[in-house]
Amino acid sequence: MASQRVQRVQNLLRSEISLAIQRKLKDPRVAMTTISSVEVSPDLKQARVFVSVYGDDRTRRVALEGLASAAGFIRMELMKVLHLRPIPHLEFRFDESLARGAQTLDLLEQIRHERQETDASAEAGGSTDPQQ
Repeated sequence: MASQRVQRVQNLLRSEISLAIQRKLKDPRVAMTTISSVEVSPDLKQARVFVSVYGDDRTRRVALEGLASAAGFIRMELMKVLHLRPIPHLEFRFDESLARGAQTLDLLEQIRHERQETDASAEAGGSTDPQQ
């Protein structure tokens, strides 16, 4: 479990990176990007930034390339507003958990729909109780 300091730094970085992307970064490749979480190493030198991107696989890949190329710029912006030593090296990764969650919801919806169809066909076919 991360220390309180590391947790505070993670939350602060998530907030400030989001602001830097929204307000300072002019790259159209990262327009539909949301920072979902940040994991910082215990020595505060490395940070994995997990992002979700609205769009297909190509859009996600292009957005990650844009973020990777802007990592130095974002670090410079962080240096201006944060008083951390050192400012962590940023590594951007796609957040798979949101996609897996959406896939799970789709599967649950499919099961619900199939169950409704089964129930409707059972009612239309009459009672399936052999004692009647």
